[in-house]
Amino acid sequence: MESLAQRQIDSPVGPLTLVSSPKGLVALEFSSRSKRAPGIHSAEALSPYVRELEEYFAGQRRSFTFPLDLRGTDFQLACWRALLEIPYGETRTYADIARSVGKRKGFRAVGMANNRNPIAIVVPCHRVIASDGTLCGYGGGLDVKRRLLQLEGALSADLAA
Repeated sequence: MESLAQRQIDSPVGPLTLVSSPKGLVALEFSSRSKRAPGIHSAEALSPYVRELEEYFAGQRRSFTFPLDLRGTDFQLACWRALLEIPYGETRTYADIARSVGKRKGFRAVGMANNRNPIAIVVPCHRVIASDGTLCGYGGGLDVKRRLLQLEGALSADLAA
């Protein structure tokens, strides 16, 4: 049986549930959406992840250095890796991501892969917007997406409203 550590933390965007394996972070979910089976509560095992998240929310961190244990289909993994390439403070469209993974017309499939992203914030699906420049689809809700993009300075005046 796989050994997973789990911890819930408070954040400026609400409670978050973190799950790690010996390989790295497996999940970071908005607690209201968390579907994880209970793991072993371990503040110590998850403290490096929590520290970097606190720095991110304080505006002191632009990238994360801890290991990830991404689990998904080949297409999902390709999409999530493309998300990791979006620089802090920038956005991309679903069509941009589709092109970057070699599926030029696969923007809907990219949207579904984003919806299945198990590591919110760190695998930054909040940085993906609609082709018309509007905010759309986010597991934590559009208000949380807007707040994360504001924190990163990635909102135009149109999106901030």
